[in-house]
Amino acid sequence: MRTYEEIKTVLEAGLSISDCDLKLENVKLVNVYSSQIYPTNIYIKGKRIVSIDPLAELKAKKTLDCGGMYAVPGLIDGHMHVETTLLSPEALADVLVPQGTTTIMADLMEIANVAGIDGVKELVNSIAQLPYRTFIQVSSRVPTAPGLETTGGILGLAEVEEMLDWPESISLGELDPSKVLVIKEEYLKKIAAALQRRKVVNGHAIGRDGQELNVYASAGMSDDHECVTYEHLLERVQLGMTVMLREGSTERNVEELIIGVLKHGLSHEHLIFCTDDKHAIDIREEGHINYNVNKAISLGMPPMQAIQMATLNSARHFRLEDEIGSITPGRLADILLVKDITNITPVKVIFEGEVVAENGQLVVGSQQGNYPEWIKETIKLKKPIDEHSFVVPAKSQGSTTRVNVIRIYNDQIINEWDEEELPVANGQILSSPEKDIFKLAIAERYGKTGGVGIGFVKGFQLKKGALATSMSHDHHNIVCVGTNDQDMACAVNAIHKLQGGMVVVNDGQVIGKMELPIGGLMSEKPAEIVIKELEDVNAAARQLGCLLPSPFMTLCFISLPTVPKLGLTDLGLVDVLNHKLIDLEL
Repeated sequence: MRTYEEIKTVLEAGLSISDCDLKLENVKLVNVYSSQIYPTNIYIKGKRIVSIDPLAELKAKKTLDCGGMYAVPGLIDGHMHVETTLLSPEALADVLVPQGTTTIMADLMEIANVAGIDGVKELVNSIAQLPYRTFIQVSSRVPTAPGLETTGGILGLAEVEEMLDWPESISLGELDPSKVLVIKEEYLKKIAAALQRRKVVNGHAIGRDGQELNVYASAGMSDDHECVTYEHLLERVQLGMTVMLREGSTERNVEELIIGVLKHGLSHEHLIFCTDDKHAIDIREEGHINYNVNKAISLGMPPMQAIQMATLNSARHFRLEDEIGSITPGRLADILLVKDITNITPVKVIFEGEVVAENGQLVVGSQQGNYPEWIKETIKLKKPIDEHSFVVPAKSQGSTTRVNVIRIYNDQIINEWDEEELPVANGQILSSPEKDIFKLAIAERYGKTGGVGIGFVKGFQLKKGALATSMSHDHHNIVCVGTNDQDMACAVNAIHKLQGGMVVVNDGQVIGKMELPIGGLMSEKPAEIVIKELEDVNAAARQLGCLLPSPFMTLCFISLPTVPKLGLTDLGLVDVLNHKLIDLEL
């Protein structure tokens, strides 16, 4: 929010009463308001833009010759979870900012599920001095599926109302239809609390359409980031919802949606970009929101439209266009200098008037977070875990039985619900390596119940060993998939010993590991070390035969009880659309 002092300072610079701090000369301005590109000079005082008038002749303490490069507004991520980058907010700057993202809308529901409001406060405390801007989407559903999972933290109405009053909060975080379509009082009051404060309400309406979607939208839902088909995108726009086109590590939706938008000539006015969940290694290798922009352009979208989706459209949606989203007078000076308007690869990134990144590298000092010990000691097993923890008794008396099986998709977080015939021996249901079906287990890790939910999953292509991680959306109990019970037990116990992380086990030996001590979700280490560790642990997973592009991202979403069609928690299998526990065996 602009202060009296800021307004006065910018006015004085514009009236030549005082000097500007920075002049960007010889630059081609990408004006997202007028949809024009033209040569001009940009004058900056403090954090804000003073003038973009080509004829202005203001004095500046420093002049930067931009060599005819394009000036693009700083990019905005409309919805993301910091925790799934695997980096602390401090380390995230190293990979995020050089790609041109200067503002993120972060739902910190992952740390909230682990450590409640106190965990959220620890992350919020770390963002104030970083070279990018973080707004908070106040988590609306912690736990995500009450009665269907065990979590470490709870955010009730009182906590949500407190957080909505924080200056950093921008919206009520994603709320799935199961909380709305059956008129649950607590969630409706959370929606009302946000709307009464003139804040938007983020949606999460995967798989919903028709009258269900109409009813859902009528509750005040402002957007949805879960579209995987053009038909779903169109229906949401028709209902007055903004659609976020998502491109994360395993949620690859931009191509199909942009192709549909271009084919049908749909206006881009109510479309914005987000990443949702993207590992640091993918941000470093591909890009962040600039990747979404460049992909859209490569598919035929005019560059101006793609840039508007990543800047002005997003700012307008969150009612921030008076502060960010454009290079216009009075706005915060978040500016990317790029050589090619069809390939947004920043040469320089300016955040609030200061050059913070050049040629793919952060040029301001990286900060190191200081997190309390309690948030690094969140893995507590109430009961010992051994190979017997993963036995699945069979009800059938025959040599085979039919079971409900989760079948994963590559490049999507949705999954299919299959029925498969599995072998039975000694009264136990066994995996079927020939069919690529293996045991999947969720071990409760907060020391509350000691429960282990067991199901079966198809699609991991394992030949041996086991994988496990303490990041499993959204409850973040320990999730494990394996070819045998012994390696699965070893993997879960290794996560406990690490106090959070990722592990790969073969023949009772840990052959790959990565520590994630902050809530069992994030590393304390610098970005380059985390990326190397992730590369190593993914390579170890490939040694087991798993060829998925992001095996641990896939693993952590399998247990999500709010994404169709079938989920698994520590309490058992979840029928997502009907929001209820079901039997494993048919």
